[in-house]
Amino acid sequence: MRVAVAGASGTAGSRIRAELERRGHEVRALSRNSASHPVDLLTGEGLDAALESCDAVVDATNAGPSPRAARALLVDGCGRLLRAEAAAGVAHHVCLSIVGIERVPTGYYRVKVEQEATVAGAGVPHTIVRATQFHDLLDTAFGSLARIGILPRVAAPLQPVDPAEVAGCIADVVEAGKGRARATTSVVGPEIRSIAELGAAWKLARGSRAVRVPFPLVGRVGSGLRGGGLTDPDADRRGELTFEGWLEAGS
Repeated sequence: MRVAVAGASGTAGSRIRAELERRGHEVRALSRNSASHPVDLLTGEGLDAALESCDAVVDATNAGPSPRAARALLVDGCGRLLRAEAAAGVAHHVCLSIVGIERVPTGYYRVKVEQEATVAGAGVPHTIVRATQFHDLLDTAFGSLARIGILPRVAAPLQPVDPAEVAGCIADVVEAGKGRARATTSVVGPEIRSIAELGAAWKLARGSRAVRVPFPLVGRVGSGLRGGGLTDPDADRRGELTFEGWLEAGS
């Protein structure tokens, strides 16, 4: 198949591209800096040429924490991408999203809800793949806090997943095609663990001297986190690599 991947240089996108290529598919990596298929989702420039004769498009784009910037890329840019797909006759749009975005109402997650609605309403056959937090994300978050000498001791649960396993799920969805793919599916990590437990595992693996301290979880976001809003015990697909296993592997 010929598959275009938007966001192919990111944490998820780079792994999705590698997995699709490993399976023998032709991948077009879409980005502003691409030598072969330069595109700009903020303007739509380059999309028509990049999507010509593509069988599927994977949208793995990501944006910064600012809701305004995120909306410009993930909602408005997604709309431009979908309109170009419709014009090019693309048969399947696969959108990478996040488990629990409607239950933990951060500004960024609200934008992701809007993005899913944009995909669902565009008229292009689609599959939304929701994933839990990547192991890489926790590693980065714990590392940032450890640099100021602290780690969170919070009972709220998470279910982190290996991004390579998410890439495998995305590739399976692409290969299943529009006729056999579900409109929405989910992929999660093998274990539901508290942030405190995950932080302790990170501290041991990284040899950190950071002090574990309680973090307040307030408001609707805090309530959603405490209630397991970012986990999915009934997910369609469960990964195998735990956070500790990922750390031990030297990722």
